[in-house]
Amino acid sequence: MLISSRRRRVAAVLVSAALGAALLTGCGDDVSCGVDQCTVTIQRETDASVEVLGVRAEFVSADDDTVTLQVAGQQVTLTKGQQAVEVGGLQLSLSSVTKSAVQVQVAK
Repeated sequence: MLISSRRRRVAAVLVSAALGAALLTGCGDDVSCGVDQCTVTIQRETDASVEVLGVRAEFVSADDDTVTLQVAGQQVTLTKGQQAVEVGGLQLSLSSVTKSAVQVQVAK
């Protein structure tokens, strides 16, 4: 059990290092990655973009329940509560939309 736990921690560190802990551009953007999924928080008042799991995503617009992103060259609209949408080899789902930020779950 200890080896398994240690291997998981090593794998998580390696994945984080390989992803560069996700490259961000734009003030206030935040990416938090686990072994197989990342949570991306983008401030709404910025023209933010982020590279996560090897794919570039750009914030386009948002309202109370939806967000539109440009992901891997494709424009996609995510709705809160909707199942994940596949774009550029990633599964995207909208976690939350507030007046100041949007939060998207990203998985391979």
